[in-house]
Amino acid sequence: MAALSDAITRAVAEARKAPNGRHAEVLVHDGPLRQSLIALRQGITLAEHNSPPAASIHVIRGRLRITGDEPVEIAPGQIEALTHQRHAVESLDDTVFLLTTVTSVPGTESYGGAHLEL
Repeated sequence: MAALSDAITRAVAEARKAPNGRHAEVLVHDGPLRQSLIALRQGITLAEHNSPPAASIHVIRGRLRITGDEPVEIAPGQIEALTHQRHAVESLDDTVFLLTTVTSVPGTESYGGAHLEL
């Protein structure tokens, strides 16, 4: 397993050269648990999407705005549980964050029936 710092450096470099301004890679995939490292250039927005049954965002570098019923800004070092409502994600700076999701819980589906595609 690669060091998180190496994965962050790689994700930032890939996002900077990507035409869509973003890069994502799954670091941990264990049954329904996934941890993905995502890098977004400043001003990039992930369009409104549905939430999985459980998710959190931990901002490592930069700042994000999560839209939805109550928009929230997340700064470096902060971790926030994601809303169970449709939401979008906007990078206010060049940003790297760790997205932790539980993709299935017996007897439930994702909120809204679809997952974020990166």
